[in-house]
Amino acid sequence: MNINRRRLFAALAGASAAGAASAAAAKPAVAAESGPAGHAIAPRSKIDAAAFGVRPNAAEDQSQTLQRAIERAAAAGAVLQLAPGAYRAGSLRLPPSAAIAGRAGATRIVMSGGPSMMSATGSDRISLSGLVFDGNNVPLPARRGLVHVAQGRALRIADCEIVNAGGNGITLEAIEGEVTDNTISAVADAAIFSLDARGLRIAGNTVHGAGNGGILIWRSAPGDDGTLVVDNRIDGVANKAGGSGEYGNAVNVFRADNVIVRGNRIRDIAFSAVRGNTASNLQIAGNTCTGIGEVALYAEFGFAGAVIASNIVDGAAIGVSVTNFNQGGRLAVVQGNLIRNLLGRRPPGTDPNDSAGIGIGVEADTVVTGNVVENAPNIGIAAGWGPYLRDVAVSSNVIRGADFGIAVSVAPGAGAAVIADNLIANVRRGGIVGMERKEAVTGDLSKEGAGRYAQLSIGGNHVR
Repeated sequence: MNINRRRLFAALAGASAAGAASAAAAKPAVAAESGPAGHAIAPRSKIDAAAFGVRPNAAEDQSQTLQRAIERAAAAGAVLQLAPGAYRAGSLRLPPSAAIAGRAGATRIVMSGGPSMMSATGSDRISLSGLVFDGNNVPLPARRGLVHVAQGRALRIADCEIVNAGGNGITLEAIEGEVTDNTISAVADAAIFSLDARGLRIAGNTVHGAGNGGILIWRSAPGDDGTLVVDNRIDGVANKAGGSGEYGNAVNVFRADNVIVRGNRIRDIAFSAVRGNTASNLQIAGNTCTGIGEVALYAEFGFAGAVIASNIVDGAAIGVSVTNFNQGGRLAVVQGNLIRNLLGRRPPGTDPNDSAGIGIGVEADTVVTGNVVENAPNIGIAAGWGPYLRDVAVSSNVIRGADFGIAVSVAPGAGAAVIADNLIANVRRGGIVGMERKEAVTGDLSKEGAGRYAQLSIGGNHVR
């Protein structure tokens, strides 16, 4: 290419760039948006809510005025922009393509009444951002959310605050979309409740103070769900409703298969950090959990498949429990977890007859490997419960400080287990012992007596 041709191309490129800049300057401002999982969607223009008579800090209820503004902006495909200030409103309905934005931390909508502050059914492409939703502690119907969205696609709730909800903070029914980077605090029931999700991502949120639950992923019947619960901070979850474990959890996965709970920071929880009930192919990975009142990481009842890996548990009644083989609970990997400082007994309000002070407990078709358990007052690792033991391998774990390092069920009907190459230190009553439920019925099987149990293979362990 000769020098003149290079100059010609450079001149053309400069002219093209200048023309594009001029064209861009002539266009109205648009609000950039992104869809679920970061997929780009068409940008929308902004409309100031003041153009429809919506006024910040007005004393009167502005529900009707705000409703008209929401509908007209949605019909125009625009984002309704709310100026900083407070707006009293309730029972607002979100039509398809409704988009409302405010200035984060400064634009506050205060609940004036109704079953929800904002709700939608069958509306796709709803977007809420930069808003404070103040529930004003107005009681909501059961399972109702201050923001309540049902049967929609491409939902986006981002950079919002939800406070003082008299029920759930956010309730989602049959929703595909994302709930990201929100702060939810002082809610009476659950921070986020999802039922029958269709492709949901809940990420980067902060939950501080919830009456009965942090993030709940439920289904009406067992089936594929696939929700991602990642990189959230959850603390201060109570259990005001009681029950047998369905309340008081930071993350509760019920009947929902193929859910991933990863990278969350969880602390000060009445019951479990992550509790999976009838939830198959559940992944619980890389979570840090402290100050947990019951079982920290739980896979229970009729599930098939759970991976519990690379988590930290510091302070709980039980670190990890993979249980209910009697009801079909089976098939798990428990790997690379660090579990320490367990409680010697259950906290007040829980069943005092239930076991406590156990690092890891498993029952069927499970590998337990590469974990470190320190300061478990009762048992470091428990394999089986009564007759409920089948095909469990416990290998290459480090256990420090327990009454029993490893307890394996030798009750009538108990199945096979391999216990190999574990390092067990500072145990008070035995390195590896046979149990019939809560009673130790053998001496230390790491030293002698293991040959009496043909279903057990014990070898290569170091006990000191």
